[in-house]
Amino acid sequence: MTDKKPVIVYGVSGYTGRLVCEYLREFNIPFVAAGRDKKRIQEVLDRIPGLDTVDHEVVEVEHTVPALTELFSGARVVSNMVGPFIKHGAVVVEAALAAGCHYTDTTGEQDWVLDVQAKFGDKFAEKGLLLSPGVAQMYTTGEIAANIALETPGLDTLDILVLWKGFPTYASTQTIFTILKADWYYLEQNRYAKWDPGTTFEVVVPGQHQMALALPWGGTCHPVWFKDDPRVANVKAAGGVFDRSVMEGVVATQKMVEEQIKTLPADEQDAALAEIAGSVQAGMPPRENPRVNTSLDSVYASGPLGRAHCVIHGNCNYKQTGLLQAYAAYSLLQQPPKRTGLASACQAFGHRELLGVLRSFGLVMEPVLTVQS
Repeated sequence: MTDKKPVIVYGVSGYTGRLVCEYLREFNIPFVAAGRDKKRIQEVLDRIPGLDTVDHEVVEVEHTVPALTELFSGARVVSNMVGPFIKHGAVVVEAALAAGCHYTDTTGEQDWVLDVQAKFGDKFAEKGLLLSPGVAQMYTTGEIAANIALETPGLDTLDILVLWKGFPTYASTQTIFTILKADWYYLEQNRYAKWDPGTTFEVVVPGQHQMALALPWGGTCHPVWFKDDPRVANVKAAGGVFDRSVMEGVVATQKMVEEQIKTLPADEQDAALAEIAGSVQAGMPPRENPRVNTSLDSVYASGPLGRAHCVIHGNCNYKQTGLLQAYAAYSLLQQPPKRTGLASACQAFGHRELLGVLRSFGLVMEPVLTVQS
């Protein structure tokens, strides 16, 4: 069934899955939109203008390794949107490996990236397959900025800030609250160091006078991507939304998790966190408006005798994510990735190539790079 449609988008009933399908249409890539509720998927696809111009089908499938392996067999790329990934992702990764498919997803939750690295990284590499979580604006656009800054030799420390204007989707909110119970790490002299619970930052936002409130955001995947990179010894990443009141709510919830949720039995923690997340965002946010939903990725790279600062201003972070996922599939259908096994989007496809794609669709400005040496 799927041998004529090389891409499977799994989890299309949500906000991001719809956008991935929209951009697959832009690249004219046949795809299967899959999930547990066929009717709900079809309702989502029916809202995509012009989707009838690309070959696609809708498939309802159980969330089990055997069912997903059968669905994925004959395809070449699986784009997974089903989170929280630390809870639901391993089944999809295992099925993609069994079916011989490249795997991408949209989350950079650090505990998930470390988990798949340990369990599946070598197995994917042995098969010449890509395992690339975190292909999304929240992680990839900042990684692009970091790599541009690192084009200046002699810099070994990265200070990464990711901010965007808007509100998380239901799935993103579930993920945000799930990672509150995990340990978070930064990179110090190429070793993981644990963030203290409750860490927050008052950050200077390039291009505006007002300060912003940011968090380690689960540690993000950036310390994982740059670990064992000979250019880099230290990585710290912070993120959040521009709306300070939203961030203050996240900080308050984080404190409550430390004081109340983590004292519960392990099997009760997930349910409590999911309930909190559902009360924050129970539905689908409105479609992004580029005049409202802006993004900012700022990276300071430093070394003993050098400094570089790269800023990428953009808009519509979920559209950036949908485009990055679709382009990853488009590229993988035509040539092998630059790296197999566990690899970031920049490691697999090239940071300049990804920047060009985002620029060509009008989602980011030309990076602003300042270098001192």
